[in-house]
Amino acid sequence: MCIQELEDAIGVLTNICRRASFAVEWSNLNVVKISIIVPAFNEEKLLGATLRSIHGAREALTRVGWESEVVVCDNNSTDRTAAIARDAGARVTFEPVNQIGRARNAGAAAAAGEWLIFVDADSHPSPGLFGNVAEAIEDGRYLAGGSTVCLDGDYPVAKLLTRAWNLVSRIQKWAPGSFIFCAAEAFRAVGGFDQELFAGEEIDLFKRFKSLARDRRKRIAILHRHPLVTSARKLHLYTPWEHIRFLAKTLLLFGSPLKKRDECLTWYDGRR
Repeated sequence: MCIQELEDAIGVLTNICRRASFAVEWSNLNVVKISIIVPAFNEEKLLGATLRSIHGAREALTRVGWESEVVVCDNNSTDRTAAIARDAGARVTFEPVNQIGRARNAGAAAAAGEWLIFVDADSHPSPGLFGNVAEAIEDGRYLAGGSTVCLDGDYPVAKLLTRAWNLVSRIQKWAPGSFIFCAAEAFRAVGGFDQELFAGEEIDLFKRFKSLARDRRKRIAILHRHPLVTSARKLHLYTPWEHIRFLAKTLLLFGSPLKKRDECLTWYDGRR
């Protein structure tokens, strides 16, 4: 066995042991167990506030007698992201390749929950939103879902675009990457996030979720009563031309830029 194969085997065994350990802690088999996964790359500025929002939102899960954990995937950060996560009581795992899909997959691999909730490190879920997730899970008809979103701040053009996205999201049953919930078994059944994609991975995932839901006679939920509040920082960090250029190039090249890290600058160039 070569060194790389040995390291891979050790990594798999480590994740199995972690999940088994948390499963033992959650000993009541009648309790629904939720893992909240936060992928984070150099998020020391916003992660603390996000985790405070998540801890507050978890009260909605506690009220219905459910147990939850928070798993932060440090996606090769060079700042205090991991330390902030630990100080906030989150369990921290690590993904060395800087890619959002890989970070979410690594967080899911370390998670012990029967259901997974993915929240971006610059977003603020509310107790109302988590309560709606609990209702969808208790309903029994849903396999996965997401929520509509709103930006923190007053930006008329951006609000118009966000409303357009929310409409498309509800019609197409595509969840935003900033908030996704799904049965852990279903996530593994579809293979998780496509690690060839550096952006748009959430839409690809939900295309596969929709196919699985049809096969199993389940549904996809896009919750809308309590929209997720997410950061508008990209409006400050990038010019309209940069956004338009990326969108136009993606459309003209039939999505091929989504598979190139250096083309997806607004996700990976490090501006924070």
